[in-house]
Amino acid sequence: MAESAETVRRAVCPGSFDPIHRGHVEIIRRAARLFQEVVVAVSDNPRKKYFFDRETRLRLVRESLAGISGVVVEPLEAGLLARYAAERGAVALVKGLRSGQDYDYELPMAAMNRQLTDVETVFLPADPELLHVSSSLVKEVHGLGGEVGPFVPGPVYAALQQRLT
Repeated sequence: MAESAETVRRAVCPGSFDPIHRGHVEIIRRAARLFQEVVVAVSDNPRKKYFFDRETRLRLVRESLAGISGVVVEPLEAGLLARYAAERGAVALVKGLRSGQDYDYELPMAAMNRQLTDVETVFLPADPELLHVSSSLVKEVHGLGGEVGPFVPGPVYAALQQRLT
């Protein structure tokens, strides 16, 4: 018997994913083992200039996560992340941490989100082999002609290479 939407242990993993990289994929894969469903919410920040437009980021995230059971990718509309998670029946937000600096940045938001909607934040430490990988660094290295293939999923690498032509 299938579980109802109300009983599914769901988490939201938010990010701009510009672009998604192997560190993101590794965190999402681990979250998918902890929760029955992980909603990967692709966000837009009007103050940020994106390398890939939203539709391209959504496509690349979907392609990069294909084959990971229990993962759903959707756009994150403007508004409070905690409210978005609560509206989807999520019990947790999942955040990957690469350093103490990430923790210091994320902790106050986790406390506020919990107070606003009672949604918990689950911090997953990054794989030590991927601690140095970030979307910003991938874009910078790529822009300077460096090889980023080992740090990004195949669909992202292809999209980056296409931007060079």
